[in-house]
Amino acid sequence: MLPNNILVQADNISVKFQCHTALDNVSLTVQRGEIVTLIGPNGAGKSTLVRVVLGLSIPQEGQIFRQQNIRIGYMPQHLNIDPVLPLTVARFINLGGAKKDIQHTLEEVGIVKLLNRPLQNISGGEMQRVLLARALLRQPDLLVLDEPIQGVDVAGQYELYELIAQIRNRYGCGILMVSHDLHLVMAATDNVVCLNQHICCSGHPETVTKHPAYLELFGARAARDLAIYTHHHK
Repeated sequence: MLPNNILVQADNISVKFQCHTALDNVSLTVQRGEIVTLIGPNGAGKSTLVRVVLGLSIPQEGQIFRQQNIRIGYMPQHLNIDPVLPLTVARFINLGGAKKDIQHTLEEVGIVKLLNRPLQNISGGEMQRVLLARALLRQPDLLVLDEPIQGVDVAGQYELYELIAQIRNRYGCGILMVSHDLHLVMAATDNVVCLNQHICCSGHPETVTKHPAYLELFGARAARDLAIYTHHHK
């Protein structure tokens, strides 16, 4: 049984697809009230690890432990909607069943004005907020966000990361986030796990960006740019 503060724990997870190793001896812990971000190049195994955490993939080696009766909200990287499907934002939100606190959630993520709009006609940033609202309606203990700023402009990225931090602070949920972004996400997370099939390095963002494995993957310029960004946003 996990300690009450730990929501999910992956121990020495390995996943292989035929001859390809997606994850090799990877361990991960997400606690209540903590934002943990997975970073790494394309093909690093980030989405595979998320699927293991969600229970959608079973590792060949290692174990995954989840808090008893844990509620998990999942925000996918993107959603393909048939352009001829007559689906409004309101209808999409309610597909999972009506929730008594739905109005509060819609107001919190700022999408009340979109409810009568066709889902196909909203912007990338608006779509991400709609997907976030769907995830929050589960009243999750653990919120899993796969590339939450996908298709969002720079101004919207700032706002979305601030909203994610507010959600963590308000509900005390744990958040596991996947991102390719290095600048904004580093300032918006508590712990970073740098993945490239195995864990290259992990820890506080400032520590990770000085680690040789991080510098090898992303380059010294990324670390310098991040230092400048962090300095202006303390």
